Amino acid sequence: MGLDTIGFVANMSSLVLYFSFVMHFDLSGSATTTTNYLGTAFLLTIVGGFISDTYMNRLSTCLLFGAIELLGYLLLIVQSHYHKLQPEPCDESRCVHGTKALLLYASIYLVALGSGGIRGALPALGADQFNHDNPKERKNIASFFNWFLLSLTIGASIAVTLVVWVSTNVGWDKGFIISMVCAFLGLCSVSVGKPFYRVRVPGESALLSISQVLVVTVRNLKVRLPPNSSDLYEIHDPESASNRERIPHTNQFRLLDKAAVLPEGTKPGKWRVCTVTRVEEVKILARMMPILLSTILINTCLAQLQTFTVQQGTIMNTSLRGFNVPPASIPVIPLVIMSLLIPVYEFAFVPLARKLTGHPNGITHLQRVGVGLVLSAISMGVAGIVEVKRRNELVHNNHRISLFWLAIQYAIFGMADMFTLVGLWDFFYSEAPPGMRSLSTSFSFVSVSIGYYLSTVFVELINSVTAKVTLSKRGWLGGHDINKNHVEFYYWFLAVLSVLNFANYVFWAKWYKYKNNAPIDEHRLLIKDSQDESLSISGVSIMNFNSKQQELPIGQEEMKNETN
Repeated sequence: MGLDTIGFVANMSSLVLYFSFVMHFDLSGSATTTTNYLGTAFLLTIVGGFISDTYMNRLSTCLLFGAIELLGYLLLIVQSHYHKLQPEPCDESRCVHGTKALLLYASIYLVALGSGGIRGALPALGADQFNHDNPKERKNIASFFNWFLLSLTIGASIAVTLVVWVSTNVGWDKGFIISMVCAFLGLCSVSVGKPFYRVRVPGESALLSISQVLVVTVRNLKVRLPPNSSDLYEIHDPESASNRERIPHTNQFRLLDKAAVLPEGTKPGKWRVCTVTRVEEVKILARMMPILLSTILINTCLAQLQTFTVQQGTIMNTSLRGFNVPPASIPVIPLVIMSLLIPVYEFAFVPLARKLTGHPNGITHLQRVGVGLVLSAISMGVAGIVEVKRRNELVHNNHRISLFWLAIQYAIFGMADMFTLVGLWDFFYSEAPPGMRSLSTSFSFVSVSIGYYLSTVFVELINSVTAKVTLSKRGWLGGHDINKNHVEFYYWFLAVLSVLNFANYVFWAKWYKYKNNAPIDEHRLLIKDSQDESLSISGVSIMNFNSKQQELPIGQEEMKNETN
């Protein structure tokens, strides 16, 4: 994942400059195009999660979407190399049209689709390698997500230094070539481990399961619930495939319990009655939604550090002992801080906190997320202060302050991201039903996606409103000259919203009830028979579900690996 992250994060940091200087978008156009691209990339993680839970194993999903990502990079390289495929400067907010626009948007959204699909499947693939029936191994899932984040951080550090420098100083096509090569090597490294992975059998569609519960609930709206929850429909046969994890009944969202009522004279059927376990799976997802929604705003704040903050850096002093630091490389500072803090968190904070709280992870998933939300609010407040200093020094004293002033807000947000992102990964993976873990883990990236889209809405809305109410009739974020704008007001607006959002999050975190499972046959491995046939599409091995398969519980002491 670290190799794939090199290209993806390089684009996160520098695409806003590519849109500005090569595609000739204006200030807000570059920012919104970047956030739309990133929002789409993270939103599409849910596609990868859905496919890997339902139709393909998680490894094959990664390889398939990796091939799509490589195609997108190839188109980016072609357009960035040939000037005839690039637009001429103009006075419009967007100068690219026709075939050139088609090539641009096709390339960036193929990269978005590919990288999104990989992120939807890969975290769950890694966490699947631990035995969920063994408490000692189960607590290692949180450690895995910490080290997973460290690999992303190292890859991102290379991206915002080496790749960004190559893109902005040598050539954009050269930077995209490095990104494509790294993505290809990442796919190769994942493929090498194929014989050793625990591979989960794709199950029934999670969306179909949710739909069944909702449809049956509506059909049974007039049915009265039994006074005793033990009278609700459940399959108690331990050999049943649908009984791999029995979840006890809870009293939240009682309306959904109507889906588990079997009317008299009715035979059980998928669209006639649902088990208590299936209803509880939908309840788990419903309980997760307020937590997911409460983390959207932190990602809206993140979007500003990858757009307006980078644009601020272009008119600051970028010299470091005679070397000009690319503005898009400044995020390396929080990445270095995160790389140092993750081992400290894992080896020092967690053992100490574990002794004080008794929690195997030191603090709960939701407490960890809450710490990140507080830090993100502080980051936006600091960002506004730094912008006031930058503009005043330049406008009044004709002095460009150092680019490294931006490191303060980046560093604070880097710590926020370390707490929140890993907390969400662990939370969604641990709380989700086994058949929905890829889909559920991708929820954290969906939060990122909505945050980027919300950034686009905020920029357009604030520009529109402030252009009407200010005396200068100029929006806070409009035009090409950032010195005439009021980016600091926008940062402080997000800081205030972040404080209000944290209060909202605390309410829902207290309301949330962690699930209490009674696992029966929780997690299964796909052991492909030596006679198993497979279909190869673009080099991706896809299982043939008509072939004979053997399933074994993941909790056995001696585990068998996937065989060719």
